[in-house]
Amino acid sequence: MSTEAAAEIGDVLIGEEELQRRVSELAAQISADYAGRELLVIGVLKGAVFFIADLVRRLEVPCELDFMAVSSYGSSTHSSGVVRILKDLDTPIAGRHVLVVEDVIDSGLTLSYLMKNLASRDPASLEICSLLTKPGHRRLSMRTRYVGFDLPDVFVIGYGLDHQERHRTLPYIAALRL
Repeated sequence: MSTEAAAEIGDVLIGEEELQRRVSELAAQISADYAGRELLVIGVLKGAVFFIADLVRRLEVPCELDFMAVSSYGSSTHSSGVVRILKDLDTPIAGRHVLVVEDVIDSGLTLSYLMKNLASRDPASLEICSLLTKPGHRRLSMRTRYVGFDLPDVFVIGYGLDHQERHRTLPYIAALRL
């Protein structure tokens, strides 16, 4: 890692062990809630990749995996509020139990748009699992059934989250230092 990239890594907010422990707890809760049903897990790319990989390996219910890519940030650290679907689902969701797995809910604008879009496709159920939420920054209220951690309103990196495509591979969550 370059000196410049290392200088961007601020305080560690959630360590690797704490992250993995919480992912296991979430998987156990989801498995209990969906016992006897098959689950379609939708990962929101790219930030949720590490989280969803760890989560689905721990699920004890049959599940299928699909991905969507949406963008509202560009190269900024704040959502523009304009959402674009960059990659849509490969799997129809009508009549399916769907769990959307997100890395972080910040303003809620992107996820609100995504949930409205998915709800229009007539799933049997539609829930959200987010590794991180920033309640103090939320502009839209939405029910998030599974939450890993609540964080203050800081831009975070690591465990899939990036800043200009850097720092995704950190095994912990840290604040971005600009």
